[in-house]
Amino acid sequence: MSSITPTIFLDFDGTITRRDATDAILDAYADPQWLDIEDAWKSERIGSRECLRAQMALVTATRQEIDSLLDGLEVDKGFVSMIDTCAAHAVPVHIVSDGFDYCIQRILRRRSLNLAPYLGNIGIVSSYLELNGPHWHVNFTSFDQPCPHGCATCKPAAMERLKKPGGPAIFVGDGLSDRYAAAYADVVFAKDMLAAYCDERAISYTPYDNLATAARRLEHLLPQPRAAVQPASPGKVFPTS
Repeated sequence: MSSITPTIFLDFDGTITRRDATDAILDAYADPQWLDIEDAWKSERIGSRECLRAQMALVTATRQEIDSLLDGLEVDKGFVSMIDTCAAHAVPVHIVSDGFDYCIQRILRRRSLNLAPYLGNIGIVSSYLELNGPHWHVNFTSFDQPCPHGCATCKPAAMERLKKPGGPAIFVGDGLSDRYAAAYADVVFAKDMLAAYCDERAISYTPYDNLATAARRLEHLLPQPRAAVQPASPGKVFPTS
């Protein structure tokens, strides 16, 4: 890759975490009807925005129950290696997720993970979740144009807005919610359902099994190390509609 600075975009659920946080919540606390809604999304009859809104309306859980569940979700042990690699090469990093800010913040700020020193340089674009009385309220990121696929977070729009001018967009993901990001990105790292999707659509990608592997393979694509990267709008979440 040339000396032009790339931008790294990481999916969250199933990529940074070992399990999808939203699916874990739905498995534990939602009416089983959420599975029918999931099937409608997988078959592209609805977008993820409509899917998540309908699914989260089926959740009955207290804050304590959700927090306890999120505290038990494992983070990929290679996450720090990925962030260190990007920092060493002065490459900005953003998390772009169809999932929820509440889950992302709760998981990454868990004291036992000791990730606080790394989070200031990572931008976050995600959907919004908060407890409103007995129900969980959701909202979604806003962009100048509505997502043509009805996504909760339009990952291509976020990537276009955040990538370094003239530089390539590198995307790392794992699932079907990443399919449009993979189609947009200049370089793709994929596993699981995203890898299968890329195979079906003839999208070139580099396979990986965990973020440590992805970081090692990414090392060969990045420009030579230079000054440390400037913070990427610390902790930024785009305004919600």
